[in-house]
Amino acid sequence: MRKRSGWLYTAMSVILIAALGVPAFAGSDRDKATRNIFAMDTYMTLQAYGDTAEEAVEEAVAEIHRLDALLSTGREDSEVSRLNAGAAGQEAVLSEDAAFLTGRSLELYEETGGAFDITVYPLMKLWGFAGGEFHLPTDEELQNALELVGSDQLVYDRSAGTLSFAKDGVEIDFGGIAKGYTSGRVMDVFRENGVQSALVSLGGNVQALGSKPDGSRWRVAIQNPDKEGPYIGILDIEDQAVITSGGYERYFEENGIVYHHILDPETGWPADQGLVSVTVVSSDGSYADGLSTSLFVMGEEKAEAFWRGHSDLFQMVLLTDGGELLATDGLKGSFRSDLPIRWISG
Repeated sequence: MRKRSGWLYTAMSVILIAALGVPAFAGSDRDKATRNIFAMDTYMTLQAYGDTAEEAVEEAVAEIHRLDALLSTGREDSEVSRLNAGAAGQEAVLSEDAAFLTGRSLELYEETGGAFDITVYPLMKLWGFAGGEFHLPTDEELQNALELVGSDQLVYDRSAGTLSFAKDGVEIDFGGIAKGYTSGRVMDVFRENGVQSALVSLGGNVQALGSKPDGSRWRVAIQNPDKEGPYIGILDIEDQAVITSGGYERYFEENGIVYHHILDPETGWPADQGLVSVTVVSSDGSYADGLSTSLFVMGEEKAEAFWRGHSDLFQMVLLTDGGELLATDGLKGSFRSDLPIRWISG
């Protein structure tokens, strides 16, 4: 069995161009603060400019570690692990962060027709993507796990901020939305400290605050899935998050077949709807994070239809398994590629 492990948190593979030789962080070094840390099972880079940048970055790092301790399924003492250990019907009062993520996740579950589902965790464990011991499940194992999947099995009282599970064995994982939420919280910390220019990469999930110090927009590259070729393209952003999902970062191969980590909650199998990469651009990091996975599960046709109904909230770049590159027309002027682009209009 050939293995390729990756991060517990799923959306990834947007690259700060600075990391690969092009200065995404171009600007004066004066009043610049930078930190490289490891959290949420991945490497992260934070960079901010201004008189209060140093203090802001330190506070942002503390916020990242706080959220990691709260949301990680890999820590027995995390809030998520305690929720998952509870018995059916046992009501738990959620923290402010978990309550927000639960509400946003359930909204995405409804909006995407179930393509985004935080109760997919039993399937992630079955396949080994939540632990690293990869396993090709039997049909019986899949059916048993699917009985525990479906956000309609969550009993969430938004006004009281409480959550319980309808049956034993239901478990949740905020991995498909956690880093986007975290990057948004980092932006909040920066703003509260008076920072107006910053860029963070949380394991490839990129979010920008304002523009670069010289007034130009930040440049972010979208990784080519085969990793041997050039970037898919480059995005110019300002006050936006750029988050990509693809099945090429975490997978295993058995009997010549590759099984990736983005699972379809309906079938229990790795999503196979003709897309190899989905990039979402939005001012809302958690929304972009959740959507990048959802659209990958949906496939090209449904993703286009979804965008046309929500084009005021996000833009997207799709790469099909046939090598076709598609981008929504809201990115004209800010997205460029050496590959031919088919523009999707509203």
